[in-house]
Amino acid sequence: MMQIVPLPALSDNYIWLLRQGNQAIVVDPGDAAVVMNYLAAQALNLNAIWLTHAHYDHTDGVAALKQHYPQCQVAGWSEWPEVNRAVNEGSEFEVFGQQVAVWHIPGHTADHLAYVLTDSAGQQRVFCGDTLFSAGCGRVFTGTMAQMFASLQRLNSLPENTLFYPAHEYTAANLKFAQAVEPDNPAIRQALLQTATLPTLPVSLAHEREINPFLRTSQPPVIASVVQKGLSEQQSTEPLAVFTCLREWKNRF
Repeated sequence: MMQIVPLPALSDNYIWLLRQGNQAIVVDPGDAAVVMNYLAAQALNLNAIWLTHAHYDHTDGVAALKQHYPQCQVAGWSEWPEVNRAVNEGSEFEVFGQQVAVWHIPGHTADHLAYVLTDSAGQQRVFCGDTLFSAGCGRVFTGTMAQMFASLQRLNSLPENTLFYPAHEYTAANLKFAQAVEPDNPAIRQALLQTATLPTLPVSLAHEREINPFLRTSQPPVIASVVQKGLSEQQSTEPLAVFTCLREWKNRF
């Protein structure tokens, strides 16, 4: 049976490791030593690396891991250094009894990918890199606000029991922003209390729909808050404009 293990790395990254038997896959290894220490301690072989995007804190460990595990396949866009298994929107394969679909979800970067796993019972798990965080979303760098909004809407179209595995532990800080947007939201207040004692990831889509302002752009309290921040009444009827105002507000928060 497949297990998913979080490997904390750098200051706030998670390298997600999938394992079954003595085989392993890692997602976005920004630190090779963290991965190799775990693999050695657990007597695991590294089969594959999945990359969501090419930022250094997601890729810096790839070269060393390939050197130690030369049979390892590195999945990502063909243009990314070290990739030897090109994937893109619509790519599908199977690992550990899971069906894997690759989605192109631009916004944080123009070429950002997600890996959507579906098991035999229909449960879905998404390795979403820096697109969706618990109670937040990634900054927009080489993508556009419209792309990020569309990518989040696409992720939000999945079943509510879908589990997300973001690549950073930003939950407490994101919830403080979410509380500024919706100070009367009891789900946000409760989630913020729980960050002190409970793991925040993975997180269900059902939970994100209650606490994540970037998935709540049509909710009246969210719209009211962005109007207070200067969005016009006319623009407040446009979900993309609400999202853009929220993301720009978060950039300064």
